[in-house]
Amino acid sequence: MIINTEKFEALRKDIRFVIFDVDGTLTDGKIYMGKDGELFKAFDIKDGCAIHDIMPKNNLVPIIMTARSSQIVINRCKELGITEYYQGVRNKLEKLKEIACANGLSADNGVYKQIAYVGDDIIDIECMKHCGIVACPADAVEQVKEISDFISERNGGNGAVREFIEALVR
Repeated sequence: MIINTEKFEALRKDIRFVIFDVDGTLTDGKIYMGKDGELFKAFDIKDGCAIHDIMPKNNLVPIIMTARSSQIVINRCKELGITEYYQGVRNKLEKLKEIACANGLSADNGVYKQIAYVGDDIIDIECMKHCGIVACPADAVEQVKEISDFISERNGGNGAVREFIEALVR
């Protein structure tokens, strides 16, 4: 659901990059651990279809930025054709600025209007404040919901990303 309609409509056509957090956004946020570490993550096939099929047709570049590191994320990125992914990122704002600089983007009053960000937790907030459009799943923490332009009706890992992408390109 679009929360900030005027801003969303004004900026959605300028978006060129969409940065996705992983745990709690592309997954349900659960981490399945065994004695040797992380066993698996569950991703939604509809989210994957939107990233793999809908985004490229609309000249949108998906980027993964996550605080955790996992071979599972690398495998999923390869499967979806995501070539730009960053793991183990604790300072997401710093990485956002690096991504923007590498792509020749400049900030307008500290905001990169060509970048959308989808996140769900407090580690995403500082970065989200500097993106043109920000979105979150229905089960994001309240602090993230308060600053989001789009709040999905779906939870993370259950089609929230697909819902956002469809709203962005409609």
